Amino acid sequence: MDDHQFRRVLDFFGLSWEGYRRVRKGLKKRLGRYLQDQGFREIEPFLQALEKDSDRRAEVEKLLSVSISRFFRDRDLWRALEESVFPSLIAGQARKIRVWSAGCARGEEAYTFKILWEQARQRFGQMPGLELWATDFNPEYLAGAQAGVYSASSLKELPVEIRSKYLLPLPRRRFSVTDAVKEGIQWGVHHLCRDDPPAGDFSLIFSRNNLLTYYQDTLRDPALSRVIAALIPGGFFITGVREKLPFGFTVLLPFSGHPGIYQKTPAP
Repeated sequence: MDDHQFRRVLDFFGLSWEGYRRVRKGLKKRLGRYLQDQGFREIEPFLQALEKDSDRRAEVEKLLSVSISRFFRDRDLWRALEESVFPSLIAGQARKIRVWSAGCARGEEAYTFKILWEQARQRFGQMPGLELWATDFNPEYLAGAQAGVYSASSLKELPVEIRSKYLLPLPRRRFSVTDAVKEGIQWGVHHLCRDDPPAGDFSLIFSRNNLLTYYQDTLRDPALSRVIAALIPGGFFITGVREKLPFGFTVLLPFSGHPGIYQKTPAP
């Protein structure tokens, strides 16, 4: 599959060439094998088949999933959450903090948050309750996330003392998240561009290296509006540290100069 054919597939799904450009090599091979296995030699008949077959569309969309992540990815962002955002959440005196990892892929982000929250609980003592949602449109990713087993490469930014406390070693340099970390996380299949957010308002929403990177604006902007609407006034919205908000989303303001951390404008 060449770049032109790959871009045709991206356009079909409303996905961004600029977002996929750096990760396209492996995905082109994956799609090329799929076309070959399904008996397609040209891109036009393939796109016509996608138009007619919803099951095939879902299958190919999963093939285009990107799950580049690891525990504590962008360590400075997590440090800022721990030192600046957590105290603000705790000071709000809410009985329960609702957090949503939107587009959670294989779960590293959700587990990282849960670990940091447990660390904060030990440090501060009295803490609000936590309701943590983690969603992705790819059920295979969610199954892996719920299993909570990771290779050593996923843990390279995880401090050793945290790893020894919250993950258990397995054979072949793999590690399993402890049951205490897994407990209480609510996993669910959810497509950011097609589904409404989980019911209720959230104090903190993660949308990192997914919606803002991989979708064209015609899908991205309406989806982003729905996600932001699920955030309480004064709540926090977390993006990838190199991602930029689209023009016009002025309800989100940069928080204390930390890249990737925004706060929703408080209610008047």
